[in-house]
Amino acid sequence: MTQDVRTKKRIMVDMSATLIHHGHIRLLEKASRHGSVIIGLTTDDEIRRHKGYTPELDFNSRREVLLAIRHVDEVIETPWLITEALLDQHGIDILVHGHDNQNSISEDRLIILPRTKGISSTELRERSVKSLDEISQR
Repeated sequence: MTQDVRTKKRIMVDMSATLIHHGHIRLLEKASRHGSVIIGLTTDDEIRRHKGYTPELDFNSRREVLLAIRHVDEVIETPWLITEALLDQHGIDILVHGHDNQNSISEDRLIILPRTKGISSTELRERSVKSLDEISQR
């Protein structure tokens, strides 16, 4: 008789992780309270297709950064939208996402967490552009 030796649930957090910030770290810490954290990392092509730009860091670089975070146990390549079939394929018990979730996942496999106020990758990009403008005006 085979017995499931897993003691912790497998928790997926899907993200692009183009610019890592404290909001991501807080999300990963909260997700880790529910089990082992597996990042579903969006591919470069999917980011270009859905966000309309090439990420600052390529997939392998983003994966390396994420694996260095203590709350992350594994990183897998995923498309833009997560499906129940993808969760099943990777043995994922729960998907954790922010309030902007667009994935069609049943409520019993989904935990929605609030975003960290005042920070986003988009906001960081805007700040970077402003900083570059200030530097160029010196």
